[in-house]
Amino acid sequence: MSLEKKSKRQERREKMRKNAMKNRLIIIGLITAGALLVVLAFIWPQFTTVDNLIVPEAKTLPNPNGLSLGDPNAPAVIEVFEDFQCPACQYFTENVEPLIIQYLVETGKARLVYRHYPFIDGPGADNGGESDQAANAAMCANEQGKFWELKAVIFANWNGENRGNLSDRRLVSMAEAIKLDMDAFNACFESNKYKADIQADFDRGEELGVSGTPSAFVNGVQVGQPGKIPTFQDIAVAVDAIAGAGE
Repeated sequence: MSLEKKSKRQERREKMRKNAMKNRLIIIGLITAGALLVVLAFIWPQFTTVDNLIVPEAKTLPNPNGLSLGDPNAPAVIEVFEDFQCPACQYFTENVEPLIIQYLVETGKARLVYRHYPFIDGPGADNGGESDQAANAAMCANEQGKFWELKAVIFANWNGENRGNLSDRRLVSMAEAIKLDMDAFNACFESNKYKADIQADFDRGEELGVSGTPSAFVNGVQVGQPGKIPTFQDIAVAVDAIAGAGE
C-alpha cells in the first residue's frame, strides 16, 4: 500500500470521525435543549408576571355583608349556587345578577346570597383544583371585605374550564390587582382557611337538590328549570309573590 493511498484513507477516516463527532454534538444539543424547554415550562410560570388581566371598575353595592347583598331583614332571600369555572355562571353574573341587584335587592324586596358549589373539580372543596382554589381565593378576599370585587375579576377573566386561567398564580395576581393586603391574603390562601365554609355551602346545595350551576333558590325553593340558567323573570316572580304576601 502506497503512502499516498494510506494518507488519503487516514484523511477520509479523520473526516468521518469529525462528522460523527459533529452529529453526536448536535444530537446532545437537541436533547439538552428539549430537556431545558420541559424544565422551563414548569418553572417559568413561577417567575413571570401575569399580563392582560381585566379588572372591572369596583361598583357600589347595596349593603354588602360578606357573601350577601341587601337588607338582612328583607322578606325574600335569593341564594345562588355557582362555580367560578362555570360558563353559565359567568353569563348569570354579567347579565342576570345586575338586574337582581337593581330591581330586587336595592328595592328592599330581597337579599342576595352567593353560595359556593365547586363541582367542576369534584365534590366539595377537597382536591385543590381551579374551582376549589378560586373559591378559596374569594373567601380570602372576603376576609378583607372584597369578595364581590374578586368575584367580578374572576368572571371577567373567564376563558374556559381547567385551562389554567384560575391557577394559583393568576388568582394571586387577581388579588394584587384589587389591592388586597397580600401578606394576609397569601397566609389565608395557602392555608385554605375557609375550606369548611366552602364545604358547608356545597353541603347546603346538596340538601336543596342542586344539580348544576348556576342554581337559584328563593326562601329555599328552587326557581327556574333545573339544568337551565335561572332568568331574572323566574326569580322576580318568586320574590314578588313573597313580598306581596307580606304586605
